[in-house]
Amino acid sequence: QVRLVEYGGGSVQAGGSLNLSCTSNSEPLTTQFMGWFRQSPGKEREWVTSISTSGQIPWYLGTVRGRFTISRDNGKNTVYLQMNNLKPEDTAMYYCAADPALIRCSQAVQECKYWGQGTQVTVSS
Repeated sequence: QVRLVEYGGGSVQAGGSLNLSCTSNSEPLTTQFMGWFRQSPGKEREWVTSISTSGQIPWYLGTVRGRFTISRDNGKNTVYLQMNNLKPEDTAMYYCAADPALIRCSQAVQECKYWGQGTQVTVSS
């Protein structure tokens, strides 16, 4: 059983940066495709980004491409989301997710096997 824990949320002003991290205190994440999702009150959950098991291939939602960077350190069993030039519309609860199969944890399907509890990101204008 993979248990995911997110860290690094907080409140920043527009244009600021935050770095989220996600780690597993149980099973290794090396065989898991990892992703970040977000959800704002009254809105549907939204896929933000994913990364391959090796960390060499990232995918991004169009509105965050160029501002957000996903990376992973398999040696530390951790996935990161560096968020720069944050905008008020980025305000949401951010969730880390994992699945052995990319398709299940993709933008289209969003049925990842493992989910974290979420960390709040608030961006003020």
